[in-house]
Amino acid sequence: MKKPRLLLTGGSGLLALNWACAMRDRWEVVLGMHQHTVQLAGTNACGLNLQDPMQLGSQLDFISPDLVVHTAGLTSVDRCEESRELARQANAVIARNICEATEKKSIALVHISTDHLFAGERSCYSEQEPVQPINEYGRSKALAEEWVQAAYPKSLILRTNFFGWGHRHRQSFSDWLIYNLRAGKPLTLFDDVYFTPILADRLALAAHELVGKGVSGIFNVVGPTRLSKYEFGLRVSDYFSLPTNLIDRGQLSRATLLAPRPRDMSLDSSKAQQVLGHGLGTIHEYLRELQAQEEEGRRSELLESIDG
Repeated sequence: MKKPRLLLTGGSGLLALNWACAMRDRWEVVLGMHQHTVQLAGTNACGLNLQDPMQLGSQLDFISPDLVVHTAGLTSVDRCEESRELARQANAVIARNICEATEKKSIALVHISTDHLFAGERSCYSEQEPVQPINEYGRSKALAEEWVQAAYPKSLILRTNFFGWGHRHRQSFSDWLIYNLRAGKPLTLFDDVYFTPILADRLALAAHELVGKGVSGIFNVVGPTRLSKYEFGLRVSDYFSLPTNLIDRGQLSRATLLAPRPRDMSLDSSKAQQVLGHGLGTIHEYLRELQAQEEEGRRSELLESIDG
């Protein structure tokens, strides 16, 4: 039986690569490249022009995907703060280009959003909460959501915060923790910044389930546990048998950063769980799976998947 075809924009990014690994046995995966060359077993790669809607439409005709997952974007909070126009182009304009092109061809679309959409004055935001971003990254992602919903109401928008194995050009938070602790470097982690992280593979699996159920609109797809960055660091160090004494407490309230950050980015995933009919896993399961992925060669494979 022929596999359905999945196109991942931002194909050299951390999320797309882990998504591809999670789905390549069930889908014919095409990684859309923009900057780097990608070579990942069990997938194909092709160049994509996300800036030109006409050319993008022609490329979609050639690739003929059954589903597009839009993961491309500028995620550096400080870089977005430095260049508002760059953030708007990379996160909002390109998202609009993608959704307009997929809508015209009736291709299912999943748009990856963020948990940086709120002021962080309370915990576990639901999908119904009005957005109140406090930095340019959040504002550009909020604009992207607005444009995607307007241009393609049948699209699926996922707010999330994920981790997983990265590559030589892009590390996740868990990579940064593991590599530095293995090198014996002391780390300072905020104990006053909270989030609800999910393993990238679990995000991908939940997304495909939601697509299969034919739902649209905004869904929070995150882990069930609200953790501080400090607490997450301790959990990672425990699972990977790394020295917790190298991790010190720090506070966002005392830090000097270019862009303001919300103290609480935690999201409530009840809506997604209700539609799916099951939970999204636990932080213990995520870390156990992350550990198993390294043992099975995922970390090494992704490190070698991107050109120098």
